[in-house]
Amino acid sequence: MSQVREITARVMKCCKQNKITTIIIGHVTKDGNIAGPRVLEHMVDTVLYLEGERYFSYRILRGVKNRFGSTNEVGMFEMQNEGMVEVTNPSKVLISEDQGQVPGAAIVCSLEGTRPLLVELQALTTQSFYGIPKRTGSGIDFNKIALIVAVLEKRANLSLGNQDIYLNVVSGMKINEPAVDLGIALVIASSFKNTYISKDTAIIGEVGLTGEIRTVNMIDKRLKEAERLGIKKCIIPENNKKLLKNTYKLDIIGVRNINEALKAIGL
Repeated sequence: MSQVREITARVMKCCKQNKITTIIIGHVTKDGNIAGPRVLEHMVDTVLYLEGERYFSYRILRGVKNRFGSTNEVGMFEMQNEGMVEVTNPSKVLISEDQGQVPGAAIVCSLEGTRPLLVELQALTTQSFYGIPKRTGSGIDFNKIALIVAVLEKRANLSLGNQDIYLNVVSGMKINEPAVDLGIALVIASSFKNTYISKDTAIIGEVGLTGEIRTVNMIDKRLKEAERLGIKKCIIPENNKKLLKNTYKLDIIGVRNINEALKAIGL
């Protein structure tokens, strides 16, 4: 640790004396943290994480520490022949190219820092032939899936106890924001009932254990992004709808619980 501290101090001294910017590149652990002693993270002015999935070309540059600015901004890039190229409209690449209406697909609006992104979720439910039904997700935390499935069984009376459930976030994104809970619930119900959710509908809301739909932050930013990309209908928490100050060219439906949300999309 003393060696890391001494080398970093010398690099910082050289940079400040010569007024140059230096980027120190390090490895990360399987948990996504900087490998080795954390002293390096404390000494530098800014810490940036470049995240991405192994089999996808998209990368997200995220600031987790910044002494001279905000850490709420993120950048999205795509690996191409000439290097990393900025993706100016991330929402378009995160939505499936297939515009057909199929069960088990829905659009949600997630926040990356302060940037709203429209992301497509896909779900598949099938009869389980084993003792314990399988729950798995790509880009979504397993515990979140298990919790939402439990809410659907208890509060919406959906018999999912004998169903294998698979969830996927299109384009390899990882999302863990509470505002996508309602989208996860509705996309699972859509696949289970074999009924599609219209592709021009965006779903926003946090699901509580009692089945209530809780308010989410930055609702105006999310609705503006949905409107910009041609979404026609948005399902949002009722309390958020009451507090809206701007007007939108959207059919905004406020829901108070999971059953109202299911009725809003015809399930």
